[in-house]
Amino acid sequence: MYHMAFQYCSNIASISSLYMFCLDFMPGGVIITIMEDIKPWIAVARKLFKSSLMPVPHELNELDWKVDLSENGTRVAEHICAFANQNGGGFFVFGVDPAAQLLGISKDRAAEIIARVSNIARDGVEPAQTADHFLDFHESKTLLYVYISGSEERPVHLKGKGIEYSYIRSGGQTRKMGKQEIGLAVLSSKDMRYEELEALRCERKEVLGLLEYEKFFDLLQIRAPETEDGMIDVLINNGLVYRNGDVFSITNLGAILAAKDLRKFPGKSRCSVRVVKYKGQHRLEGDKEKEFFKGYGVGFQDIFNYVLAEIPASEVIKDAIRKDVLIYPPIAIREFIANALIHRDFTSTSTYVLIELFHDRLEITNPGELLPAVKLERIIDTAPQSRNEILAGLMRRMGICEERGSGIDRALDAIELFGLPPVTFASNAQTFKTVIYSAKSLKSMSQEERIRACYQHCCLKFVFNDRMTNASFRKRLGLNEGQYTVAWGIINKSIQQGLIKAGDASSKSKRHAYYFPYWA
Repeated sequence: MYHMAFQYCSNIASISSLYMFCLDFMPGGVIITIMEDIKPWIAVARKLFKSSLMPVPHELNELDWKVDLSENGTRVAEHICAFANQNGGGFFVFGVDPAAQLLGISKDRAAEIIARVSNIARDGVEPAQTADHFLDFHESKTLLYVYISGSEERPVHLKGKGIEYSYIRSGGQTRKMGKQEIGLAVLSSKDMRYEELEALRCERKEVLGLLEYEKFFDLLQIRAPETEDGMIDVLINNGLVYRNGDVFSITNLGAILAAKDLRKFPGKSRCSVRVVKYKGQHRLEGDKEKEFFKGYGVGFQDIFNYVLAEIPASEVIKDAIRKDVLIYPPIAIREFIANALIHRDFTSTSTYVLIELFHDRLEITNPGELLPAVKLERIIDTAPQSRNEILAGLMRRMGICEERGSGIDRALDAIELFGLPPVTFASNAQTFKTVIYSAKSLKSMSQEERIRACYQHCCLKFVFNDRMTNASFRKRLGLNEGQYTVAWGIINKSIQQGLIKAGDASSKSKRHAYYFPYWA
């Protein structure tokens, strides 16, 4: 019989059924003992509930009485956040009114409450939480306990809102966390993202001296507060700083994004960006080198402008006016540099983000391989999985990169408009590299380059709700109409390698043929 009871307990949804089953065969005390052995939190909840009733009825930080579940889902989510932000978590007790009168709750209503609280815990707070439950009998009344365990990742806040929408229990009530409490919760979290960790602890007067706060406000188009306290509050609200009493902590996000000098932050000197220019096509002889130590957000424009200044230009004549045009499209350079900064692996301190300029190409390398969720051949039209999501979000807000997933598509489109060879993406165990090549004729391209050009062109056409045809591919390669057989040859090899496919496989007309990427 005990064995059968344990089997029922293993299914949370069967707790109510367990009572119905066991009461016919076992004393209530035996049932409680079984349940407490399986779920130790039940003993804690029952003890807390008993203490909340005597000597004067009062709610606890760990326990909240409820007659029923509120229809206000946001308020329920706030309570869940508060319990999850508490060591040991907390408990709802349904079937008790504010005056501590035991009203009880029906089995059917309990099931509805369990389902709704579980849904809100999963979908209404961030990070998602879980809810456990137990039906108890007290003074002939059925009470429902719902347990929200303490989260290891804190602060838990309302989903879709910032961490300023975090909640805590105080004096038996649920209220919003203060800034200091948020900071302490973040620093005590056991599963925090890199950007949220402390980079440097300092005094209040040092915060503004270490960060390029004015540039940060300007990029976010935020009006700078008139007081230093107001400025620090904005930095706190954006996750760059945490306040811990009289001590302040600049986060990794604050340092990486807005540092005046990364070398002032322990372990951050290798987070700088190096730009190296060589005299030829090899690394045998360097021409010049510059290293950038500002945070990526506030220093991005300096890096970008420097690289543009070092790229050679070609002279073109348009409307009878001579004009120098860069050999690489600036939009592509901007996106690929931003991509390297956003997706670099900050746990790797063996190398920098490195931008190398050769006579015939531009290479951008960042520490950290491509994450497993993204395949190399699917970089186009795939929203990249970021290892630094908070950093990426702020960089987008600052206008440094495109919306999620669209930047690389726009960059490759610009490469095509400039008539350049296809971009190369390469990933290994330590680094991810992007290579942009200067112009070369089709005759000078290798077969691999021609096929890659075909695949990238086909992907872009699909992304932009268009179709690749022989004519569109000829235009991409700079071929005239009479060279359609050259384009067919490359298209056929791309099909043979499984990179593209015919849009209408049953059609035998080459003139009207169109193509899709293999994954479309």
